Amino acid sequence: MNNQKSITLLLLFLLSLAVRAQDDEANYITFNDRRNVVHGVYVGFSLGYGEIEGEDTYVGGFKIAYVANQQFEVGFLAKGVYSRQNIFNPRSGDNDDLLAGYAGFHLEPILFGKSAVSLSFPVFIGGGAVGYVDRDTVNNGGDVDFDDDDVDAVFVLEPGVSALFNISRFVQIEAGVKYRFSSEIELTDSPIDRINGFTSEIGIKLGIFNMGRNRYKKQLN
Repeated sequence: MNNQKSITLLLLFLLSLAVRAQDDEANYITFNDRRNVVHGVYVGFSLGYGEIEGEDTYVGGFKIAYVANQQFEVGFLAKGVYSRQNIFNPRSGDNDDLLAGYAGFHLEPILFGKSAVSLSFPVFIGGGAVGYVDRDTVNNGGDVDFDDDDVDAVFVLEPGVSALFNISRFVQIEAGVKYRFSSEIELTDSPIDRINGFTSEIGIKLGIFNMGRNRYKKQLN
């Protein structure tokens, strides 16, 4: 009998605690001061292969970007391009290859960002310089020197489409195809007036793509 009384008293006590907790919870609301926006930041590295005027072209990239709600990226992107043009330079008597470097804004709308595989449409807008380098110097790892006649400024617009593979909260792999549109370049004895061309790229992003939501409780009056 004593055990039954003890169990009954314990149940009543637990029931009273539950009712009180519900009353306390009813006096609060949960809200998100970030309005449900999930923030992220990362650094990315990429390698690519393509063509300029039908010749093998290699691309390396570095970017740092902010990600809003796993739906849109904005950041800074820098790229280097080396194209094995093997163009005879009558002034030096050597065969030259094309070298370019440019940097600017990176914009990237993302579809299905919270899925294991998502689709994005990156766009690069920026500018830099393009010129010719001696192939033997590059192959031997020597210092590359440019004359004023061998370098020209270039503006680049580069749209593309990519597949994004969300490996974890901190790692993402990207693979895609981009097309480079450039302004006209004017280089002495150059048969190339633009560095337009397709590039296939693969890259890795390292950072935090989902910093989570900050939720708070506020007491009702």
